[in-house]
Amino acid sequence: MAFFEDLVFTEDGAAVPVVYIGATSHYVVDDQGFHRHIDARSVDRVVLGQFMAQLQEHQDEAAAAMLRMMGQDDLFSKALVDSTLRNMDLEKVLNQGLPPEARQWLGLLGFRVIVDLHGEVVRVDLPAMAADDDQ
Repeated sequence: MAFFEDLVFTEDGAAVPVVYIGATSHYVVDDQGFHRHIDARSVDRVVLGQFMAQLQEHQDEAAAAMLRMMGQDDLFSKALVDSTLRNMDLEKVLNQGLPPEARQWLGLLGFRVIVDLHGEVVRVDLPAMAADDDQ
């Protein structure tokens, strides 16, 4: 399954559809009528790898945010969240997939994966976060 289905676009803004060849998902980039089939896992792995690297860099802040979202601040919950963040496995996350509702929500927030004609990730547009002084 394509992890970022409906969230991948070409540099000129065209949506990149997903097709399946057997059980393998592919992003299909239209190169002036020639349809390039890019293994979705390769694109998804790059983007998710970037997220996981950023998460590791900011693990303390991520853990604190997760605890706030859960409404928990006890020692057991913190240990559980810290352990989960430390032991995240990229392949397991890819295999689990991203629920359609989460993909839709990310799309509405402005999340986009931009690829070139060869399926290389050019950039990832992340949703803009409100600055503290905007509140």
